[in-house]
Amino acid sequence: MVDSGKTRKIMTKPLPQILDEIEDSIRLADEAAKNARDAALEARQAGEKAFDEATKIANERIAEVEQIARDARQLSELLRLAVMDGIKAIDKRLSQKAPPGEDTSRK
Repeated sequence: MVDSGKTRKIMTKPLPQILDEIEDSIRLADEAAKNARDAALEARQAGEKAFDEATKIANERIAEVEQIARDARQLSELLRLAVMDGIKAIDKRLSQKAPPGEDTSRK
């Protein structure tokens, strides 16, 4: 039984028109697929560029931190030497002021 309220679409268009519509749909789908591939390639290239830039910046920051660490190590060594020199100078002054027979040298 056929519903009389609905018109049937089958066999209402000529075959050449249907084939043209199919061909147009295929062409549009092919263009959409090409555009999607192009967009994916651009996204990949942008991602690679961002990764390379981030890696470069990270490496630069690592080098800066390593230099800061080297500088801090040198300063701490200079400070240690200065403190040791200060201790020696204080010991020397104290030993010069000590009464005779009293040993104030560090052992």
